[in-house]
Amino acid sequence: MPNLSHQWESVSLKEAYARNLPAQAERLKRFKSEFGSTVIGEVTVEQALGGMRGVTGLVWEGSVLDPEEGIKFRGLTIDEVRVSLGVAGEREPQPEALFWLLLTGQIPNEDQVAQLSRELAARGELPGHVETLLDTLPRDLHPMAQLSIAVTALEGESHFARAYLAGVPRGELWEHTYEDALNLIAKLPAIAGRIYHNVFGGAQGAQGQGTQGAFVLDPQADYSENLCRALGVQPDGETEDFHNLMRLYLTIHADHEGGNVSAHTTHLVGSALSSPYLSFAAGLDGLAGPLHGRANQEVLEWLLVLKGELVREGKTVTDREAIRQYLWRTLNSGKVVPGYGHAVLRKTDPRFLAQREFGRTRFPGDELYQLVSTVYEVAPQVLKEHGKTRNPYPNVDAHSGVLLTHYGLDQPSFYTVLFGISRCFGVMAQLITDRALGAPIERPKSLSTDRYIELATRHHNKL
Repeated sequence: MPNLSHQWESVSLKEAYARNLPAQAERLKRFKSEFGSTVIGEVTVEQALGGMRGVTGLVWEGSVLDPEEGIKFRGLTIDEVRVSLGVAGEREPQPEALFWLLLTGQIPNEDQVAQLSRELAARGELPGHVETLLDTLPRDLHPMAQLSIAVTALEGESHFARAYLAGVPRGELWEHTYEDALNLIAKLPAIAGRIYHNVFGGAQGAQGQGTQGAFVLDPQADYSENLCRALGVQPDGETEDFHNLMRLYLTIHADHEGGNVSAHTTHLVGSALSSPYLSFAAGLDGLAGPLHGRANQEVLEWLLVLKGELVREGKTVTDREAIRQYLWRTLNSGKVVPGYGHAVLRKTDPRFLAQREFGRTRFPGDELYQLVSTVYEVAPQVLKEHGKTRNPYPNVDAHSGVLLTHYGLDQPSFYTVLFGISRCFGVMAQLITDRALGAPIERPKSLSTDRYIELATRHHNKL
């Protein structure tokens, strides 16, 4: 469990991590020496042919996914994170605070989080060539492709790449990875704001944006507020609530074990000693896929079609029978219900419940919120009757788009960009640790189908 004592209260995040590092490295060394030959599982042919699902073979420090309790960040559930890192009744946890927790295993105090917020704001300015590059991209190029291009273009700023070329010892490369990681996280709001401005024309007159979409970060604002301001989404009368939603969104999407596509890809590319920029750009390309991060876009699009059909039929968004029939039509057409099901979880995703609670306390009368609630009441039973979904309950994607839409961020194709910004906190925390502990290049063994058949047949004949 995380350290709750706030030791070293005056130190920075980098100093706190450095102080923990020797003990962490020694612990890993002893564990590997004593238990290195211990067998921790076996692999079936089905797993090998099914995308290695469920194969235990990665080290990921920040989070573990429990089938019943959901994601745990350094041992803390989503509810515990909201209590430990947030300000009860006032503010949701800040992603900066979660980054500190993921990296060090310790809960920071408010002064440490505020210091980290200021540091990120100070690092957030974009190089001119990245601004120019973004402004020349086609407006119809998907925002995720633009985000990946911009992150790749930051490679010229890489402290890590320069340090490696200069022959810096391997044991010191984590410090340069740390610098790149903080710079990357810091620059994402400005990148996202520029993409949003260029593709969608900004929103409600983006505060702080010039004629070319440039954005000036507020050193007194936290990370999530600066991101909202960069996007130009400042809903009248609900601005602070929107900032709070962004804090919650970025926190709960930040990390989800190491086996998901975006995390694993970032780790894999990073294991080759590619820079944090190139590693994360690769992870973003995986996140953009419809079977991963793009699911949140597809959920909102599906909900809007459903709402439109209900309106045409003269039905309300709380009509359970009409929604039940629509769910069956979706399934009988060979499609899935977006936002339902999960590879590991066997109950409702706690991240869905956190978002549901956020909406319930702020805008329970919102029609899309009510639609999500009614689908939640009906869909699990329909999916159980259908019988082809191992987990008939909603995941995190089932709710996020509706909350964002309520506050005016109503461009579904942009939602995965926000997911990417959030996921950067988790994968960068692990990449720093990979560098600090000397993680090797990842190189699993592969076999042909013929070889698998040969091995399986030989095993079967021995039984």
